[in-house]
Amino acid sequence: MRIKLDFIFVTLVFLTLSAGAQNSARTVMSFNNDWRFHLGEVSGANALSFNDGQWRKLNLPHDWSVEGEFSQKHPAGTGGGALPGGTGWYRKTFTIPASAKGKSVFIDFDGVYHRSEVWINGTFLGKRPNGYISFRYDLTSHLNYGGKNVIAVKVDNAEQPNSRWYSGSGIYRNVWLSTTGNVHIPLSGTFITTPQVSTSSASANIKTTVANKSGKTQVVTINTLIYSPEGKEVRRVSSSKTVAANGLAEVVQAAVLNKPSLWSVDNPALYKAVTQVVVNKRITDVYATPFGVRTFNFDVDKGFFLNGKPLKIRGVCNHHDLGALGAAFNVRAAERQLEILKEMGCNGIRTAHNPPAPELLDLCDKMGFIVMDEAFDMWAKPKNKFDYSVDWTQWYKKDLEDFIRRDRNHPSVFIWSVGNEIQEQWGDAQKGDSSGRSIARDLVSIVKKLDTTREITTANNEINPWNNLIQSNAFSMVGYNYNHKSWEKFRKDWPGKKFIVTESTSALQTRGHYDLIPFDTIRRWPEAWDKPIKGGGNPDFTVSAYDHVSAPWGSTHEESLKVLEKQDHVSGMYVWTGFDYLGEPTPYPWPARSSYFGIIDLAGFPKDVYYLYKSVWSEKPVLHIYPHWNWKQGDTVDVVSYYNNADEVELFVNGKSLGAKRKEGDNLHVKWRVPYAAGSVKAISRKAGKPILTREIKTAGAPAKIELHADRNNIAADGKDLSFVTVRVLDAEGNLVPKADNLVRFKVSGPGFINAVDNGSPTSHEPFKASQRKAFNGLALAILQATEKAGQITFTAESEGLEPATLTIHVK
Repeated sequence: MRIKLDFIFVTLVFLTLSAGAQNSARTVMSFNNDWRFHLGEVSGANALSFNDGQWRKLNLPHDWSVEGEFSQKHPAGTGGGALPGGTGWYRKTFTIPASAKGKSVFIDFDGVYHRSEVWINGTFLGKRPNGYISFRYDLTSHLNYGGKNVIAVKVDNAEQPNSRWYSGSGIYRNVWLSTTGNVHIPLSGTFITTPQVSTSSASANIKTTVANKSGKTQVVTINTLIYSPEGKEVRRVSSSKTVAANGLAEVVQAAVLNKPSLWSVDNPALYKAVTQVVVNKRITDVYATPFGVRTFNFDVDKGFFLNGKPLKIRGVCNHHDLGALGAAFNVRAAERQLEILKEMGCNGIRTAHNPPAPELLDLCDKMGFIVMDEAFDMWAKPKNKFDYSVDWTQWYKKDLEDFIRRDRNHPSVFIWSVGNEIQEQWGDAQKGDSSGRSIARDLVSIVKKLDTTREITTANNEINPWNNLIQSNAFSMVGYNYNHKSWEKFRKDWPGKKFIVTESTSALQTRGHYDLIPFDTIRRWPEAWDKPIKGGGNPDFTVSAYDHVSAPWGSTHEESLKVLEKQDHVSGMYVWTGFDYLGEPTPYPWPARSSYFGIIDLAGFPKDVYYLYKSVWSEKPVLHIYPHWNWKQGDTVDVVSYYNNADEVELFVNGKSLGAKRKEGDNLHVKWRVPYAAGSVKAISRKAGKPILTREIKTAGAPAKIELHADRNNIAADGKDLSFVTVRVLDAEGNLVPKADNLVRFKVSGPGFINAVDNGSPTSHEPFKASQRKAFNGLALAILQATEKAGQITFTAESEGLEPATLTIHVK
């Protein structure tokens, strides 16, 4: 849906460049504001005359589940985040100007979870069971032009469990109203490829679909202007075609780009194709398509190459929720996550396990990520009673086609995944159960009819020869989930196949908590996926943040990293997961309600292993030591350091050197086993004897004051922009108090409000929608959202017995 961002730009372009053609081109407006909402079933709410005056007024995107209370009684279970589902209704009253009569008007939903049904002025438009797919309805013939109109949407998330993770509920992505001429480019109606690329030139192949709803045959001219990443016009092409009444036609154009700027993870250069539809010298539509120029291939022996250079894909899997914001999509929240990952050295995102919000891919295009774009978590065989398998037979083809068309212009998308840990991997073909093979071939055929430029794979947790999906021979690339001990022998097991680790690790940590057992003692919690933890785990439902605990199917972070970085034929891996997410709280049952898998916690605070990845994946100097230095006399503590760009690290405790250490063998860390003594622990990294970095952790005293830090002190007055404020509980000397759990209360004045609060704890049952939060291991988070007024937001944090803190956010 990139056209929304470019409408003003392209309209001005063609007003200037259309050689006298009259403009009646596309308009796209946000349709997010001023909806009415009711939670619960309501009779007759689809009718135009229904009175919704007592319903709650809100703006989209909206997730009603995240507003609810945590409870083990909710049918979604802890796997679904222990939050409520149910049925909800949305209604919006709006007017369409009389001048729009004779044009085409559409409503576009980027995502509704799930089983949505939509009416316009009482007329049923359709339903869409899939909660992650984007879809459109044509409103043209149902509107009262110049008068009142009502859109009604029913969202049914009552039958649960239907997801293995937190899904959210509602119209949780953006909604748009588009108006075009009757001869126009339909939804996802362009496809641009660059089949020949070199440093001197690139060929661009542009396919444009034209829809003619004018009621008569038309001769249509398609003008396409291509703009460089700097915004300069570098090429224009023009073609004409006759399009039958009420028909579709495809126009194919070719252009050569001289000395192209190539898209890469370090320089994500974006071109823009602006397509003008002209009928009888009148512009009836304008459509903008960002695209990238790049060449890539996956090699059986040498892995991934981008623009002719080898590149290891160092990625993460992320679910779609945004922590305390729930599933309600926000561009800035997604951008913040990607910024934190990019700083770590991450260059890849897997959209586990569903089509993402369109804007997430826009961000990946602009920021330089290698995306594995995933369609399904199940096929015809279920994982939960009420999941997508119920709708598979009727909807999979339509959903997959819409998904590929929507996302195929994104230069960040390099791999299509058509399934994650699909149940059809298993089945005895000799007994007639080979459905996985036929479905795999069918799905690959659907994708290849729409895009032959990318690899297609599935994420397989079964890697033995009887895997039906791999045996289908539909895939030239095989994806492994976990099984890190089998990566090295992959070429022997599956000769001639390209290899990607679709999902790895599943290590477990609670930020800021450490079990004082030797760092090198690796534990698998639980012993098997269907068993409880032997001994029950920790009574407070924590998992040690040392990198020595993983799920039984997985590995520690360092175990996975060692294999990845050694093996050229491993194109890359996507770690499970970049961020903690709501639901699936392995290894614990209730009261745990969110995951422990993330490299970064639910609030966006990095765990210690973040710096392990940064030390391996980034060229930026890193020196990190942990844990904190508040222990009991007599404790023995493993002090661990991750570092790079240095030969060694020397450790000091209260000024006394415990010696310098270097990484040995393939280890990615150094450590010292230290008898605890209150005071300080300090590390110095050196290269050729010269100090590079110094890090020091001091024993903290009692909580004394609050410190605030905003990730952005200047935000937009657009009603959507966010500032994430980190709340730190410090002692009198300014040291973070590592176990502080003070209740912190927040006050806001000015053009903004608190959207949500969090602290990263996977067991807290405090509501996200609140004006207070207990610190968790010294930290809390407040998410401030701007209104549409300019000014200054004053934000204050207070806690009993602590010195308060205030900061100012400028809203412009």
